[in-house]
Amino acid sequence: MKRKQTAATPAIIGLWIWAVLSFPAIAGELTPVTFLPQWSPQSQFAGYYVAQAKEFYKQQGLSVNILHGGPGQPAGPGLATKKTDFATLFLTDGIALRDQGVPLVNVAQIVQRSALMLVARKKSGIETPADFEGKRVSVWDDFRLQPQAFFRQNQVEVTIISQGYTVNLFLMGGVDAASAMWYNEYYAILNAGIDAEELKTFLLADHGLNFPEDGIYCRQETLMRNPETVKAFVRASIRGWQYAFDHPEEALDIVMARVNEAN
Repeated sequence: MKRKQTAATPAIIGLWIWAVLSFPAIAGELTPVTFLPQWSPQSQFAGYYVAQAKEFYKQQGLSVNILHGGPGQPAGPGLATKKTDFATLFLTDGIALRDQGVPLVNVAQIVQRSALMLVARKKSGIETPADFEGKRVSVWDDFRLQPQAFFRQNQVEVTIISQGYTVNLFLMGGVDAASAMWYNEYYAILNAGIDAEELKTFLLADHGLNFPEDGIYCRQETLMRNPETVKAFVRASIRGWQYAFDHPEEALDIVMARVNEAN
């Protein structure tokens, strides 16, 4: 498998840059916390796996239990029901949960620009947003807000199909367009043998819908009650991301160990 590096390094540093100016060693008993990524183990969460493997959390006085996310254990409800102390969420999901009365706070915005996109085959007749009218589009159930806003913004009616773990339905021609992250599913489509010239892509950030993904969230009460724990988690997480970008081969090995462990 070809290992690909991207130019995402400058975008990964979150809001609390001040938090990584020093990394004091913490002596004594470790504070246990749980962390729930919003999806199954993959490189999207490399910084957190690296922070745990390199003991950056431990150096900040934390014992972090990284839970297995995904459809069976979604991150938003996990925070809402207090099953986890920290989680990653799309900004749109954080806004929606907050609107529903869940007292969430974004304590570090790791991703700085939305990578969510819609991918269509040109032969389906989709070249502009208006061409989505009457088309079948697969959308992730948990990440519907941006695509739905895109369709409303362009005044088109589409048939929304629930999208699962893969883009197989799109590859088999079951839908005219599919949801994708530019660093993940888009490359899965290319690796399946479809040329980029055959595709039309719509990065939602380019259409006024730049709601970045993968911020670190906790409950407001957690921040108010244990601010030092929150800062320690953010410090170690950002340090994990920095190390991952500086040591991509080692980071990939750490990620793949988690992937294999999760089968």
